[in-house]
Amino acid sequence: MKRLTLIAFCLSLCSFVTQAARDFSNVEIKTTKVAGNVYMLEGSGGNIGVLATDAGLVLVDDQFAPLAAKIEAAMKSIKDQPVKYVVNTHYHGDHTGANAHFGKSAPIFAHENVRKRVAANEKQTEADLPVVTYDSGVSIYLGGETIQLKHLPSGHTDGDSVVYFKNANVLHMGDLFFQGRFPYVDLKGGGSVKGYLANIKAIAKSFPDDVAIIPGHGVLSDKKELQRFIDMIEFSVNKVEAALKEGATSEDILAYGIGEEYKDWGWNFITEERWLKTLISDLDK
Repeated sequence: MKRLTLIAFCLSLCSFVTQAARDFSNVEIKTTKVAGNVYMLEGSGGNIGVLATDAGLVLVDDQFAPLAAKIEAAMKSIKDQPVKYVVNTHYHGDHTGANAHFGKSAPIFAHENVRKRVAANEKQTEADLPVVTYDSGVSIYLGGETIQLKHLPSGHTDGDSVVYFKNANVLHMGDLFFQGRFPYVDLKGGGSVKGYLANIKAIAKSFPDDVAIIPGHGVLSDKKELQRFIDMIEFSVNKVEAALKEGATSEDILAYGIGEEYKDWGWNFITEERWLKTLISDLDK
């Protein structure tokens, strides 16, 4: 298992290096109205949520620093108001990369573990850090909208929050939802496969059936798509746990594969093999 953990760490490190070296000049920001005054922005990295009001904007996640000007332009096309608050759903760089830019003029909200993990990166400045942190959650009231930030136990990381725009009935799930693809579970960052599964099951029961869902990655979604995602993770966990119980080695499990139903869910650096290695590393304890 030590070998698998080392491989996972190296793959994670390589992904961050690749992101740092990327050319963002050709990235375009796509804007989609979700419901009420809530919008979704897609570019490169995690999906962004925007609440647009006459009292200012709320920005949920901010992708990468080189995209800050494009994100600002996209928001201005929605409503020409300054960013009032920024929310980080977790600490990963494709969701917090433009913190320093937006944090100069707007306070950043996040779970306390997000601040700790961002601060642990020597390359980060004071402007990158959340300045308002919470334990279980906090509510923000702006422009007639109630924005509920709720922390969940270790899942994708140990600092995950979902953001619910109550009046618009829109839920931003951060990386607790990878629509139509295998998730990245950051075991080094306090994540847990079983915790992830428990969290998304709880989320599915906690919000209205007609809620619109902004996933951390993927297209604008709903409860039906979230349930497909839950089914995939539950299937994966049950399959790997059963194989381990029967004495299968990691090599056996990788050779068996995930099965035909989910063979096309691999993406970017989270291939089927990477997903299976994450499951083995976390479940074989």
